[in-house]
Amino acid sequence: MYPVHRQISRHAGRLRRERTDVEQIIWLAVRNRRLGGFKFREQHTIGSRYVADFVCIAARLIVELDGSQHTADADAARTAFLEGQGYRVIRFWNSEVIENRDGVLETILAILVEQTKR
Repeated sequence: MYPVHRQISRHAGRLRRERTDVEQIIWLAVRNRRLGGFKFREQHTIGSRYVADFVCIAARLIVELDGSQHTADADAARTAFLEGQGYRVIRFWNSEVIENRDGVLETILAILVEQTKR
């Protein structure tokens, strides 16, 4: 494994161990194929630069949860890279997850179903 891959893998592991409350909410709802039978990975490395919050490989879908630390420019570059890898990226603000968990999950499921029909 290249040093940069080792570094990003360690970072992903730390993010899994230290997940935020909002990440915990979504992880509990999607893990073990709980959302429509789709398998998700948490804090999954994409390439050698990024760790995606939640990924459904089968549907080529990445779900990102954004807090106040996110900036439009950094997120745009990140999204462009991830989409260049063949993924669809959807983003939710942390406040959306807290205020409307069920609506967020319904949106994710609808997109998963749409993605797998392609």
